[in-house]
Amino acid sequence: MSSAVEPEPILRKSRVAKPPTGLSEAPALAAVAHPAENEEDQILGLSLRPKRFDEFVGQAQVVENLHVAIQAAKRRGEPLEHLLLAGPPGLGKTSMAHIMAHEMGAKITGTSGPAIGRAGDLIGVLTNLEQGDILFIDEIHRLSKVVEEFLYPAMENFEIDFVIDKGPYAKTIKFHLKHFTLIGATTRAGLLSNPLRSRFGMSYHLDFYKPEDLVRILQRSAQILNITLEPEAAQTIAERSRGTPRVANRLLRRVRDYAQVKTAGTLSKAVADAALVAQGVDVLGLDNLDRKVLKMIIDFYGGGPVGIEALAAALNEERDTIVDVVEPYLLSAGFLKRTARGRKTTRLAYQHLAQVKDQHLELFAASA
Repeated sequence: MSSAVEPEPILRKSRVAKPPTGLSEAPALAAVAHPAENEEDQILGLSLRPKRFDEFVGQAQVVENLHVAIQAAKRRGEPLEHLLLAGPPGLGKTSMAHIMAHEMGAKITGTSGPAIGRAGDLIGVLTNLEQGDILFIDEIHRLSKVVEEFLYPAMENFEIDFVIDKGPYAKTIKFHLKHFTLIGATTRAGLLSNPLRSRFGMSYHLDFYKPEDLVRILQRSAQILNITLEPEAAQTIAERSRGTPRVANRLLRRVRDYAQVKTAGTLSKAVADAALVAQGVDVLGLDNLDRKVLKMIIDFYGGGPVGIEALAAALNEERDTIVDVVEPYLLSAGFLKRTARGRKTTRLAYQHLAQVKDQHLELFAASA
């Protein structure tokens, strides 16, 4: 007999051993990364991730709620409820998933929505989960409809149904799963279907970080990287990090490189300023792509409104890059606004671009 659905696991070696020290292998994820991040940045980023909640900075209310949920589940001797984490890239969704696995003493299997192409892939992953294990799906909104429907009974009743053979000999086999916890991460919560969203027992949205929280993150990262970071330099980097820890750590590494080559190695405010200008990052954290988007809307579309497809085509950039990486910060900082007819720049965007141009910074020419 030939099966209509082949339960072939997509992840064979991605299980992370229970970590007494909190260290884990990097799961096979397809998360949206910042365009400037290379492979070395991503590997170093893993080493800078907090391993426990007491190391996690920011998102205080979310962390407190998750800590309560973990303590309650451990006292009852039950797995955690399914959890959905939403927010722009780089705010700590993946880190939270690994911290929760560590706090629960559970194994974690990581994958991503686009990586699960067939229902058989999902069945292979689910059947390999043990009692209390955590399945982390990044960019869960990108699951196909067929795969998503297989996930419903697995989340709700911890069972899956699959059909073997075809035609008059077709049979449905019910497979019972161990009680596991699904942690889904998404940068586009609005694209999640209502049936999937309703099956998560907990749902939290992560916000951009305040500069003082980013300073604490930078100080911790500097200790791990064994570099001397002056307080004024930390403040400068934090203010230009777009409210995002991933960006803050990336800029810290670039400033470190600049300091080692151009100076004696100490990260001072002057060194940080010079390094960030060389990277095309202005005083409000906008990089070349951010300014390119704003200039395109102002110069070619009269400040908007302009549709996202037209904007992406004019910039020769991927639509998802603009929506997932560029827009969230521009919207939160007040440079951009969405209307029913498209994107429009604000007065603040005009003022900022004029200020940058008046200062004759190299970064404005780079974004032109």
